Amino acid sequence: MRAGRRALLALPLAGPALAQERPIRLVIAFPPGGSTDILGRLIAPRMGEILATVVTPENRSGASGAVGAGLVAQAAPDGTTLLLDSGGQAVNPHLMRGLGFDYTTGFAPVTLLATLPLVLVVRADAGVASLGALLARLRAEGRPVAYGSVGIGARTHLAMAALLRRAGLAGEHIPYRGGADQIAGLLRGDVALGFTSVALAAPLLREGRLVALGYSLPGRAPSIAEQGFPGFSMGDWLALLAPAGTPPATIARLADAAREAVMQPALRPRLAELGLEPAAEGPEPLARFLAAERAAMGALIAAEGIRLDG
Repeated sequence: MRAGRRALLALPLAGPALAQERPIRLVIAFPPGGSTDILGRLIAPRMGEILATVVTPENRSGASGAVGAGLVAQAAPDGTTLLLDSGGQAVNPHLMRGLGFDYTTGFAPVTLLATLPLVLVVRADAGVASLGALLARLRAEGRPVAYGSVGIGARTHLAMAALLRRAGLAGEHIPYRGGADQIAGLLRGDVALGFTSVALAAPLLREGRLVALGYSLPGRAPSIAEQGFPGFSMGDWLALLAPAGTPPATIARLADAAREAVMQPALRPRLAELGLEPAAEGPEPLARFLAAERAAMGALIAAEGIRLDG
């Protein structure tokens, strides 16, 4: 046996849970082409190199990520099936029933991979250049403002609901089937404004067809938080999870591999194009983050009376 192979097999992987030569399924809970899918396919090869195996991305989309999540929650806790999921992890438990698994107990957190700020946009011909100007106009008009999102309970929906609640304004939510449809509705004038992804907004901002009024996470200027809404933070995020019961030593090794993969300097330009900020800190920070996110999203959903059927 070669020395490198002996060293690899000597790593503390907690019993038979993860023989590193066994292939790993990376279940991506969303369709091909989106940020979640692209990130998974960018990090899979490097994770495979680090773990001395093949990491194969597999799209299992549907029900706002619940289809892929359910598959992984019911998989063997041996480190060979992983879930790449998004902020729906914190929202779906409050909106969905009868899933056959529990979001809060069905997974072992591995690591947060990236955060994804949203950007609040209006059409250029709306004649407003700042969030303050927009809110002043909406208050003067005194009627609910129509805004778009990519679906009920999506971050684009919840971010706008949270902002309008803090601004003391009423909104009329118009859900679309995806980001492209949402942007099309905005450009047609069906809705007045909306949060969208940085990647979708970027070309239209460059063309001068849209104006950016603020970013949903601190650290990007101008942020919503620095424009009269201190503490406002409502971005999306992508995280890696394993089935509950996966041994801690296996989780630690997977987290290390994922951290190295997502932090590759060569990926920085591509992640920036997608609006993704790498953020890999391991299982314990992710567990705390998920608990806080679920509590915050649950409170907002209850306060707004958000339901999937209306």
